[in-house]
Amino acid sequence: MLADKMKLTAKDILEKEFKTAMRGYKPEEVDQFLDLIIKDYETLHQEIEELQQENLRLKKQVEDTSKRQPAPSTAGTTNFDILKRLSNLEKHVFGSKLYD
Repeated sequence: MLADKMKLTAKDILEKEFKTAMRGYKPEEVDQFLDLIIKDYETLHQEIEELQQENLRLKKQVEDTSKRQPAPSTAGTTNFDILKRLSNLEKHVFGSKLYD
């Protein structure tokens, strides 16, 4: 799963603390930006969960549908048999005109 491959969680971002330096960034701006990232992560995780559930539902639907529909059978009919029948039908409908 994609969520398992991600290295950070929203909680990791929220709890991350940065060291301050002489000419560092404004902590308020960093916090505001990290808040946006946290919201995106939460949205991403929610979307992943919804897509995984939909994927499972669709797989089950395909499986159920394939169980209900029997496999098509040719009942011993081959392409040669079909062509032969078609030829006989053409002879009957069009008569000898077709083969003159």
